[in-house]
This record gives sequence, structure tokens and C-alpha cells, in this order.
Amino acid sequence: MENFLQQLINGLTLGSIYGLIAIGYTMVFGIIGMVNFAHGDVFMLSAFIALLVFLILTQLVGLAYPPLAFLIVLLAAMAFTGLWSWAIERVAYRPLRGSFRLAPLISAIGMSILLSNFVQVAQGPRNKTVPPMFTDLIRLTDGPLSVTLSYKQILIMAVTAALLLGFWFLVQKTALGRAQRACSQDRKMAALLGVDVDRTISLTFVIGAALAAVAGALYILYYGVVNFSDGFTPGVKAFTAAVLGGIGSLPGAVIGGLLIGLIETFWAAYFSSDYKDVAAFSVLAVTLVFMPSGLLGRPEVEKV
Repeated sequence: MENFLQQLINGLTLGSIYGLIAIGYTMVFGIIGMVNFAHGDVFMLSAFIALLVFLILTQLVGLAYPPLAFLIVLLAAMAFTGLWSWAIERVAYRPLRGSFRLAPLISAIGMSILLSNFVQVAQGPRNKTVPPMFTDLIRLTDGPLSVTLSYKQILIMAVTAALLLGFWFLVQKTALGRAQRACSQDRKMAALLGVDVDRTISLTFVIGAALAAVAGALYILYYGVVNFSDGFTPGVKAFTAAVLGGIGSLPGAVIGGLLIGLIETFWAAYFSSDYKDVAAFSVLAVTLVFMPSGLLGRPEVEKV
């Protein structure tokens, strides 16, 4: 029982990170119908930005208060990553928006390769580590297999929950959210009704990248290490989470991320860590056989 509770905590922590990344996929797909395969590398780039800002604050500036340093790292990572994503949308995606459907997909793959190689050249191929933060543990049960909850796990789940609540409010209660929902239904009609479609899409990319930046900062806080190749695997798993939950559904992206994190963690604990990715993708395949739109997705209705 203790091992089950411990893996449940670990799975929810990992799933929270996947859920934040998955929201970026589902937002872009919901509005322009494109899978942004560069989003995983945007997440990786944000982790490096968070690492650099943290090292500057702690080693050059001499800031010794971890909560304040982490808050500044979060804000800086969101700002710089959002700016990167805005530039990517303007340069790589907007000119191809009216072309055939494969063109934006090819451009996204090319941007993914560009970001990965840029970080490899700029930071080198070796792992980059960050000094540990929030290392204290809360012991929930005693015994040979005691259940522990670290402060950084609490922080990851609390930040994820707060951001998801804030993002839900933005989509449901603000003018930008109404514009996003209008563009997701019919971009041409939204433009005729006065919605600035280009601005709405650009802000969607920026918001998705900002959430990925939070995931990147939480990722390096949790694992303490990042590599230029770390955009691929978490990106694919986050995309799997978005599809599992129903791509285009924001709650589905979060639920899918939590499920992928739990499946991966429990499989590694009870069976074999070598096949944890196989287990996650197998669950996705089985789900799509019986629910082609995902858990919370809606069947696509073709407009005529």
C-alpha cells in the first residue's frame, strides 16, 4: 500500500508537467487545426532559459532566497519563451497558414530540428545540472516503505493547479478567451465579426509557450538536469496526452497528462521501466480504438 501511494504521488507530479505541455498542443490544434511539433523543443528551450536565469541570479547576483529566485525564474522563462514562440509563429507558421495542410506540419518539424540543434551548439551536448532546491521531505507514513512528499512535488502540483484555474478563467471569462473560442469554431466568420484572428492566434502561441515554460522550469526543478534532446520524449508524451484526452479539449489535455504520468510511473514500479513508454502508447492505441476522439474530445463535424 505504501508503494502504491508513493507511486501515485510521483505519477501525479510527472503528469502535471505533461499536462502543462499538452495544453500548448491542444490550444494550437483547436484554433488552427495544426499540430505544432516544435512545441516539445520550445519546452526544452524554456528549461535552458530557466537554468541560465537561475545561475545568473544565484551565482552572479548572489540571490540566496530560493522561493524568490524560483519566482523570478518562472516569470523570466515565461517571458522569453513566449517571445520565442511569437517569433516562431510569425516566421514559420503564419506565411503558410493558407497553403496545403502538410506545409505547416513540415515547417513545424523543421523548426523543431532548428531549435534542438541551436541549443546543442549554444550549450553543448552534455547534461546541464542545477543545484537542488526545496529538498525537504514530509514523511506521511513510517515503516520500511515510508511514503514521502517533497516540497518540490507540492510546488509542482500547486503551480499546475493554479495555472490551470487561471487559464480556465481566461478562456471562459475574458475577451481573449471569447476570441479564441470564436476562431476555433470558424476563423472566417470570427474575422467578419471583428475578431483580430492573427492577433488571437499569436497570443495563443504565446500563452501555450508560457505554460510550456512553466513546465520546463518545473521539470528542471524536479529532475535537476536538462539536455538538448529533452524536448523530444516529453514532447511526444505530452502530444500523446493531448490525443488521449481529446485533442482540442483543455480539460482532456490535463486528464491525459495525468493519466500518462500515472501509467508510466506505475508500470516502471510494478513491471519494468524499460517498457513504460510502450505501456503509455498502448493505452493510447486501445483508447482510440474504442473512443476515436479521445476521452473528452468531440467528433469533428465537417462544414459544408
